[in-house]
Amino acid sequence: MEIYLAHTQGFCAGVSRAITIVDQALKKYGPPLFVYHEIVHNKSVVSDFKSKGVTFVDTLEGVPQGARLIFSAHGVSPSVIKEAQKKNIQFIDATCPLVGRIHRRAEEFSKKGTHVVLIGHRKHEEVVGTQGYVANDLLHVVEKEKDIESLSLPTDTPVGFVTQTTLSKDDTQSIVEALHKKYPALIMPVASDICYATQNRQDAVKELCKACDIIIICGSPNSSNSQRLRETAQKHNVESILIDKADELNIALLDHVRRVGISSGASVPEYIVAGVIEKITRCCQVSKVHRSESPEKELTFSLPKI
Repeated sequence: MEIYLAHTQGFCAGVSRAITIVDQALKKYGPPLFVYHEIVHNKSVVSDFKSKGVTFVDTLEGVPQGARLIFSAHGVSPSVIKEAQKKNIQFIDATCPLVGRIHRRAEEFSKKGTHVVLIGHRKHEEVVGTQGYVANDLLHVVEKEKDIESLSLPTDTPVGFVTQTTLSKDDTQSIVEALHKKYPALIMPVASDICYATQNRQDAVKELCKACDIIIICGSPNSSNSQRLRETAQKHNVESILIDKADELNIALLDHVRRVGISSGASVPEYIVAGVIEKITRCCQVSKVHRSESPEKELTFSLPKI
């Protein structure tokens, strides 16, 4: 058996930045430390921080006056920021800079009175946060191509759109095409609004599909980008499974398999993938593990003042 590792996988720059912010805040201030929503969508990362005294909350009700709080990489709406300020909560914003760009883009549209189509999963934290930057009468959330049909705006209306960053251009292409067809005056996003990390990881899985019999995606079930990686492989007619960690891998699935591909979502630590490789090499006769250098290795985002 041979193992092929995706050339781009694991922590993206935004996730790495968010986790570093929590680590540094813990070192500087110690617990108690609160984080609004899961810092990233990965059970192992969240569990590790909980063991160090971090409390994850979905509302600010249980956060004491003057407490120290970190906003997750997915970002929050302006109303959450105002509520934190009212409670004199000392907050640090770990929002991914690319998500921040989407917020600013959505806010610019709204201030100009331009209708905004937000493409994404309605209940995802990032989408919920982005909605807060657009006036209610200008906001239209679209999850799938079929939702375009229900938009009742006149077809000559100038419409801007923004996209959940954990969706790639491939994920949204048919929706954008349908939107452009219905609204010819559609305002297209600038290149800097596109999240490179999601597309790079999906492209890497497509490469694995050319060589592998099965693809293992490491990631938590609530991770949108991890789920999309699994779906990418399946769309290319390659069997794919999603596991949180090595313990979940049913080694029997690899019987008679000669080439195994492994990738991981943008919020998955390297040790998770290492654990999967170790389990496979322990249980199977592995002749080689193919690794390649990530094109993102030099990409980093600056940290806020902590």
